Amino acid sequence: MSRWKCICSYDGTGFTGWQTQPTQDAVQDTIEKGLKKILKEPIRIQGSGRTDAGVHALGQVFHFDATWRHSVEKLQAAIHSRVPETIRIESVEEVDDDFHARYSATGKRYHYRIHLGQANPFDARYMTSLFCKLDLEAIRLAGQSLLGEHDFTAFAADNGSDDGENPVKDFRLFELVEKGQEIRFIFEASGFRYKMVRSLSGALIRVGRGVLTPDDFKRILDSRVRTKDVVTSAPQGLFLEKVYY
Repeated sequence: MSRWKCICSYDGTGFTGWQTQPTQDAVQDTIEKGLKKILKEPIRIQGSGRTDAGVHALGQVFHFDATWRHSVEKLQAAIHSRVPETIRIESVEEVDDDFHARYSATGKRYHYRIHLGQANPFDARYMTSLFCKLDLEAIRLAGQSLLGEHDFTAFAADNGSDDGENPVKDFRLFELVEKGQEIRFIFEASGFRYKMVRSLSGALIRVGRGVLTPDDFKRILDSRVRTKDVVTSAPQGLFLEKVYY
């Protein structure tokens, strides 16, 4: 039996997120159903982390253990033939048994897409449309306060469980990129709390609208207390871009 590391991308629009659900319509459920057909036995995959309903991925990572006597190219093609076109297997490789998609990860990179105005029908489910002007320099200034090690409890949502995750993360990068009417927030850190990227994006949008100042944003971060000042942004603009190992 070997351990297989896979990188996949997916359009999250029609899924209830990454993590398996009783309704069996999450990305994980869909891939596991495909693997069961290929390998003729139930297969449990382990992802690098969950994404919410409507959130997309360019580089989600998962692993599973199975016996496969053919080439990795044939395994990749077999999985593709058993999943919908909204999921793409970018790569498959055999790895050591001590590799774990979640626990071996050293960092993640996300980006959040915003269209200033009404996005066209072909992009609308991949970005958030805002009908207001944003102060981009204020957002950049606020974003710089994220860099370094911080307790991100103020930007984490309560998921109803106490999993003992360390709230302190090493935040390595924040960038704001402009391209025409689209702006993109880029976040890179050692890890992210539940709904942390969407919460950061929502708060930064409020900074851009003048509801919060950059000093307010830093005060919220330092407080380690989530309040109504932190609003979770819509899911469709968020992409898990890359997982680092």
